[in-house]
This record gives sequence, structure tokens and C-alpha cells, in this order.
Amino acid sequence: MGYAMNALNPFQLNGRTVLITGAAGHLGRAISLGIAAAGGTPILCGRTAQKLHSLQTEIQAAGGNAPVMPLDIGSRDSMANALTWITQNFDSLHGVVNCAHMGRPGTISSANEDDFNIAQQAHVNGPFFLIKQFLPMLERGAREVAGGASIVNVSSMYGIVSPDPAVYGNSGSNNPPYYGAAKAALLQLTRYLACHLGDKQIRANSITPGPFPPASIAQTAPDFYQGLCKKNPLGRIGVPEEIAGPTVFLLSAASSYITGANIPVDGGWTSW
Repeated sequence: MGYAMNALNPFQLNGRTVLITGAAGHLGRAISLGIAAAGGTPILCGRTAQKLHSLQTEIQAAGGNAPVMPLDIGSRDSMANALTWITQNFDSLHGVVNCAHMGRPGTISSANEDDFNIAQQAHVNGPFFLIKQFLPMLERGAREVAGGASIVNVSSMYGIVSPDPAVYGNSGSNNPPYYGAAKAALLQLTRYLACHLGDKQIRANSITPGPFPPASIAQTAPDFYQGLCKKNPLGRIGVPEEIAGPTVFLLSAASSYITGANIPVDGGWTSW
């Protein structure tokens, strides 16, 4: 089996090229750095070129390689441009991480149809069509590395459970109905991909991050911050670096017999 080929260091990503959307975002940045630290080459995709190039410089300074490809997951033309550039520069892909996010906080009263459409595009339609157009490259990549190619979809704890209104109160950071609905759909899409791409040795899994607000929230919204900590079994919020390990694991040969699974990275939030 391919796993045995990498048995001495199955968690490493040496020789693997991984496309990541939302690469310079709050969680995407940590994942990108984790991929590079494990020896992989993250293709940094996102809407803000300046942030992408800043992250690229940081990875290169540490001895890594991180090509930049601006990409708007909400634009089919942008995805087509990314396909053209990536196919011109790479023969194959060994992984895709869907971490892009679009949307705003909200409540039932403030939610509108556009909000639902944007969330669906960012978290379901966009990831699906991205994977579909890169499928031939993933198929080639699956034949090149131990454990096959790997898709990791970043969902949310709110794709599993509802936000607790008591935690959010009047913080203004209320998690909206369209976000969780789209993230739940992404979990089902992940299971579908796992079952329909397994014969191509392409694995599909998801992670569901828990409370990972910006660190500044402890000062800007202390009551909300304390509410998040008190509700969580570990008694604290997560830091972005804690997302990197599970994602690298799912991209590596160490998870070669795992597909269709979801790993909660939530401090126990969904265990209540």
C-alpha cells in the first residue's frame, strides 16, 4: 500500500501541491503556514492580492514555496482564470482546501435572500465547481503520492448545531441563519464527494471549527468573549494555529484510510 511508502514520516506533505482558497484569511493563513511547514506547496488563492503576497513572503522567508493566484470563489470567470494559470504551471494537484468565506453577521429579522445566495455560493456552489474543474489534476495527483489526493472542506460547528442566542446577546456578532445552513450543506457535499470519488483514490473530508473569533474580541466585546469561553468544555476560544494540525493530517498519508469523515475542532462545543 502507498501508506507504507511514507511510513517513517506519514504526516509530512513533501512533494505535495495543495490549492487553498481563503488562504490569507483568519483560519486560512494558519492552514497555509501549516501546509508549508509540513513540506507542502500551498497555492495561495483569495480575493486580496496584497494579503496573499504578504503571506507568500513569510513562507518564502522560512524556506518554503507558495505561489499566489488571486481567486474569487464567487466568480466563475475568476475560477476559470485560476484553472488556466494553475494548469500552465503545475501538472497535478494533491489536495484542495476550501476555506473561503463570504457573508456578514445577522439575525432572522435582518437576513435576506441575497445573504442566502452569497452564503450558498461561497460555501457550497463555489467549492463544488472548483473541485469539478480541478478534478483531472486531482486524479493525476492521486496516482503520485501515498494515500491519494485529498479534499478538505472547512465547515463550521454551526453546520452541526445552532448558535445559542444567549451567548451572542446584543454583541452584534450574531451568527446568521444562512451561514449554518450553507455549512451544513457543505458537510453533505463532502460525504457525497467521498462516496463518488473514492474509486479515483481521491479522499474528501471536512473539519468543523468551533469558536475562533479574532483575539481582539476579548477587549472589544468582553461579555461575548466570556460567554463563548464559558459555554465551551475546554473553557476557552481556539487560536487559528489549532486548525492547521487536523488539516495537515487529512492532507497527508497518515489519514490514507479516512474519507467522508468530519473532525470537529471546537474545544468540545458540539459535544454538549
